[in-house]
Amino acid sequence: MTPESISVLIVDDQSGVRYLLDIIVREEGHKVYTAENGMEAVEMVRSVHPDLVFMDVRMPVMSGLEALVKIKKMAPATQVVIMTAYGAEETVEAAMRGGALTCIAKPFDVEEIKDFLQEFCWKRASLPSCTDGACCG
Repeated sequence: MTPESISVLIVDDQSGVRYLLDIIVREEGHKVYTAENGMEAVEMVRSVHPDLVFMDVRMPVMSGLEALVKIKKMAPATQVVIMTAYGAEETVEAAMRGGALTCIAKPFDVEEIKDFLQEFCWKRASLPSCTDGACCG
C-alpha cells in the first residue's frame, strides 16, 4: 500500500501499452490519464498537472524526448519516466539531460512498475510538504 495516491499520465502510441500501464497504475490506487503522442502529453500536463508521466520515446506528431523538454519547462515538478524499446545510450543520455527521472526498457516487467510506483510514492511522501503544490518529487 502506498502512502498517497498520485496522478499518472501514460503516453504511448501503442494502445496495448497504454492499456497495460493503465491497469497496473489503477490497481496500485492511482488516478490515470492517457495520451497517444507527445503533443497530447504536453496538453494533458498543462490541464491536469500529473505527478508522474510514463512516456514512450518514439511516437508520431511529437517524440517523447521533445515532449519531455516542453513538460519540464512548463511543469518542473512533474516527474517523467522515459520508456524505450530502443535502449540506445544516446537516447538514455538525451532523456536524462532533458530532465527525465529515469529510463525503463520495453518490454517492462509488471512487478518492476509496481515497485517503482510504490518507491516513488514513499519518496514523495517523505519530502517536506509545501503550500503551493510545486514540490519536486
